[in-house]
Amino acid sequence: MLGLMQDWPLLCTKVIDHAAENHGGREVVSRSVEGPIHRTNYRTVRTRALQLAKRLEMEGVGRGDRIATMAWNTWRHLECWYGILGVGAVYHTLNPRLFPDQIAWIMNDAQDRMVFADLTFLPILEAIAPRVPSLKRIVVLTDAAHLPQTTLDVVAYEDWLAEADEDFRWVAMDERDAAGMCYTSGTTGSPKGVVYSHRSNILHSFIAIQPDAMNLSSMSRAMPVVPLFHANGWGIAFSCPMVGATMILPGPKMDGASICELLVGERVTFSAAVPTVWLMLLQHLEKTGGALPDLGRVVIGGAACPRVVTEAFETRYGVEVVHAWGMTETSPLGTLNTAKPETGHQTGAELFDRKQKQGQVPFGVEMKVTDDENRELPRDGRTFGRLKVRGPAVSSAYHGGSGQEAFDAEGWFDTGDVAHIDANGTMQITDRAKDVIKSGGEWISTIDLENLAVGHPDVQEAAVIGVAHPKWDERPLLVVVRREGTDVSREALLEFLAGKVAKWWMPDDIAFVEEIPHTATGKIQKMALRQQFADYRLPTA
Repeated sequence: MLGLMQDWPLLCTKVIDHAAENHGGREVVSRSVEGPIHRTNYRTVRTRALQLAKRLEMEGVGRGDRIATMAWNTWRHLECWYGILGVGAVYHTLNPRLFPDQIAWIMNDAQDRMVFADLTFLPILEAIAPRVPSLKRIVVLTDAAHLPQTTLDVVAYEDWLAEADEDFRWVAMDERDAAGMCYTSGTTGSPKGVVYSHRSNILHSFIAIQPDAMNLSSMSRAMPVVPLFHANGWGIAFSCPMVGATMILPGPKMDGASICELLVGERVTFSAAVPTVWLMLLQHLEKTGGALPDLGRVVIGGAACPRVVTEAFETRYGVEVVHAWGMTETSPLGTLNTAKPETGHQTGAELFDRKQKQGQVPFGVEMKVTDDENRELPRDGRTFGRLKVRGPAVSSAYHGGSGQEAFDAEGWFDTGDVAHIDANGTMQITDRAKDVIKSGGEWISTIDLENLAVGHPDVQEAAVIGVAHPKWDERPLLVVVRREGTDVSREALLEFLAGKVAKWWMPDDIAFVEEIPHTATGKIQKMALRQQFADYRLPTA
């Protein structure tokens, strides 16, 4: 016997329809690439998305065509997503922080037909567009007055859009149709394409808006600092309109002063970003003596959040920090570390110890850790192994079929992370499988050491890699960027770490550098560091 409910497809276009009809006047505020603050609302975003869908149809774009965007978080980028979806095409976010050769490879792999690009990124497109045969149209997200001279055949977005009106009906689609594409950053091998469906985006948004996740509502004033090109924009382009939350979009300016200006001036109550953004904000607040009177919750993900960041937000500024974990392949929310009845009483060191963990899965995500023979390991908060996940917003394969070894017949995706899970389901990442240090047959977590090192007031950034050792196979080398104007010594840092970790975890040496290499998504590039220190000889060797 089947249920007698309507077959109402879970389509992303229904999100902007709902927002326009029920929260039409709610603002979408952007810092434009041209400079001024721009204000619009959900009703107008939908109207212009309908125009965009019609104009795409005039270009011959249809179901399944990949349409790229290389843009900051602004109202125009938001319009592009919904217009692309509305004509049945697939939005494909390009990460401009990748190397040009990688971007060209990705565009060719996806067979992008058009690209919507911000002014900032025209030099990148000038270098790679001739190498992408499928690319037929470049639309620059500006008006004619701001369109610069370029060697490319381009059109200003506002002129191009004006050639259509909003008399358009969204194309009929199946909820399982592809909606978006986002490529992994390609730290090992070529980047891999993750393909989101309309269904997965909607289900992921239902997860995101829950109180134990992002806790969004129509009362929220949400600022997604995380770019839309980073892991599906953490789904915020759908979850905010779904509940009618005001959106504040930071555009191209991610420095501490600019972020602070919007947080305070636009009375932001919720924000989400990677740790480096919050480090810049906190440094700005320290210098200026500023405050965050309206900000209530920040979600921090994309990399392990240093304890000093969590403590500063919560103790100095009264802002709740939710540590999250996820991947491009998980849409991206996998776990969130919010208080539960068992932990809600915690304060002080106990609270911040817990917040260093990545947290628990929401409904819609299943998780386990296994050994190398795929045997599930106990949930004791100590035994760590390979972290695997599955769920309706988790990838089942990569575009083109590469990397299929990461997916098994039961639907489990091997994340490449090493983690443990406790009896309450709280997960903690201890390392990436390729980064963990194996010393004398035992594993050392580089993430724990890095977080402790960053806790020193004179350390700007830290990374830990394994260096060859004749007796122990590998031993940890701590690589440090000093905070500007300081001169902390090797001995002082080792003394700072002493007693905070097991003695055999202590770094065998410390190397001071001007900068640490990062991937295009802001993560420390351990592979590059290992190459840089490939011939390094430890004093204990």
